[in-house]
Parts: sequence; structure tokens; C-alpha cells
Amino acid sequence: MDNRPIGVFDSGLGGLTAVRELQRLLPGEDIIYFGDTARVPYGGRSRDTLVRYARQDVAFLRTFDLKAIVIACGTVSTTALDVLTEENDIPIWGVVEPAAEAAARSTKNGLVGLIGTQATIRSGAYERRIAAEAPGVRVLSRACPLFVPLVENGRFRPGDVVAETVAAEYLEPFQDAGVDTLVLGCTHYPLLTEVIGNCMGPGVTLVNVGEKCARRVAERLGGMAALAEPGRRGESRYYVSDSVEDFSRLASIFLRQDVAAEVTQVDIWRY
Repeated sequence: MDNRPIGVFDSGLGGLTAVRELQRLLPGEDIIYFGDTARVPYGGRSRDTLVRYARQDVAFLRTFDLKAIVIACGTVSTTALDVLTEENDIPIWGVVEPAAEAAARSTKNGLVGLIGTQATIRSGAYERRIAAEAPGVRVLSRACPLFVPLVENGRFRPGDVVAETVAAEYLEPFQDAGVDTLVLGCTHYPLLTEVIGNCMGPGVTLVNVGEKCARRVAERLGGMAALAEPGRRGESRYYVSDSVEDFSRLASIFLRQDVAAEVTQVDIWRY
């Protein structure tokens, strides 16, 4: 047993899709979450900038005595996971592998759609992993840069005309191609699940990268005998690099619990 916390980080609010699933699967685990809200979105940044930001995010989290770190960010997972893994002596896991494997298993017609940030799509990481899992699967990918700012501004609910208009434009090529599986390749995107699902229709499986990542984390911690002791109640603390109030408001809506008292602002440039 290992009662040390799990560290989780993302560019902003999106990583809470992984946190929510971790809290559901592993209610005894303590979680330290960092959202780099001052520098969101990450998706249009260069690889050098992303690596620098990711190193700072990990350096902050490592001020706590953690047993593992989860990169709940598709962009960092596709561009900096190898660097972070090499530089750190605790397990660091990203979102790509479990989501890509789930997509490869899900598709029936061999046509998988992938949406993500510009950096994620540019990396080709999902395509490589899906090809390794199922060589015959064809992947159609598209960057959707407006989705992250929509989510960060609370514009992710069905009936929001702006969100629905943007989604319809981004998703039209996937509808035309007839994909039967769509990977939401950024942890912000599952917050738009209803909007995206309404566009794609009930015949398309949506792969939630945050959910798949959380399930893999639970499996790996169990395999390492590193789960928290049975019967304990885990606690979550949240840290952000910008406004506590804005994050607290949206996080409380999404997590369905008031997190305002657990949110602290930090100066990420110190790390």
C-alpha cells in the first residue's frame, strides 16, 4: 500500500476529466492537481516551449511527495512524455496509449477520427499508436484549436450556439468520411461530449482520453501494489497559475462539488 498522492497536471481545466474518473475509480487516493491556467492553451506552442512548460509543471508537482504523475494533457503527452520520463525517477503516464488502444479496439469499419490541438495532430503520436495496435485502421485527423478556449470559458453545454456552430464545422469531414469512432484527443474535449455526440450521432463511439487514462492509472498502481490502503477517504487539492475564482467556478460545476476552498494560486515561473 502507498498513501502518497497522485500528481496530475494539464494546461487548464481539461485535466479534470481524468481527475473525476480517478476520484470515482480510486476514492481512497489523494490527488494534487495543477492547471496551468495562465498559459492555456498549450496546443499552438512550439515543442521547445511545451517541454519547458511541462518541466516547470512537473517541478512544481514534485515539491510534494508523489507516487506517480499523470500528464492529463494530450498536447504534453504527445510532445514531452519521453523527456519527462527520462528526467524523473517516479512513474509518469500520459493519455495517448490507453486512448489509442481503445480506439483501435472500438472501430468496426476501420475508420477512426481524431481531434486534438495543433501540437497533438502535428506529432502523429495517436496515429502511430493506433497503427501499432491495428495496422489496417485508417485515421482521419483534424486540429480543433477553438475547442479549448470554449471550454475554458464555460461554453461547452448543449444549446450554446457558438459551441454547436464550431463543432458542426470541425466535425463535418468526419461525418462525411463515415468514421465509427472518434478520439477526443485533448482532455478538454470530453467536456464537449454532448455537443460533439449530438453532431456525430449515436452510431459513433467517442473515446474519452481522460477516462481511458484514469483507468490505466488504476490498473498500473494496482499492479505495482501502490494503491492507497483500503477504507481511507482521499482528498484532492487544486493549484492554478492564474485566477482561482474562474477555475473554482467551472471546476465546481464539472466535478459536481464545491472546490473553492481547495484551490490555490502558484507562481509557476518559480519552478
